[in-house]
Amino acid sequence: MRMSALLVAALLASPVLAADVKVENAWIREPAPGQAVVGGYLDLTSARDASLIQAASPAFGKVELHEMKMQGDVMQMREVKAIDLPSGKTVKLGPGGLHLMLFQSKRPLKAGDKVPLALTIKSGGKTERLDATAEVRSMTPSMPPPAHSRAHAH
Repeated sequence: MRMSALLVAALLASPVLAADVKVENAWIREPAPGQAVVGGYLDLTSARDASLIQAASPAFGKVELHEMKMQGDVMQMREVKAIDLPSGKTVKLGPGGLHLMLFQSKRPLKAGDKVPLALTIKSGGKTERLDATAEVRSMTPSMPPPAHSRAHAH
C-alpha cells in the first residue's frame, strides 16, 4: 500500500506536461534605443487542452500576456489572464494578435542575443513550468528579406 502511494506521488511530481507542449519559433523584437517594452512571439502546440497562464524572463522585470483586437476602427491592446492552447492545434503568438509584452529590460539587447523564457502551462488542474529560449531579431528596414537578396543573385 505504501509503495503505491510513493509511486503515485512520484508520477504526480514528474514533469509530464512539459513534454506535451512544444515551443517553436520563439523570438523577441530588438528594442529601439531607449525602448523599455518589447514584444515576444512564439508558436505553442499542446498535445492536450491547456492554457498558457504566465510568462517570465530573468532578462526582464515583468512579462505579460497580451492580445491585440480591432474595436471598431481602433486597434486595442490589452492584457489577458490566459491564452488557450486547444489540443493538437498550434497557437501562434505574433505581431498584431496574441503576444508577450516584456517590460523593464535588465540589459541592452541586440539582434542574435538569446533570452530565456519561463512559461507556466495549466492543464487538467495542474500547472507546469516550461523553459524556452527566444532569439532577439532586428526589425530594421535596412535588412532586406532573404528572398529579395536571392532574387537579385546572378
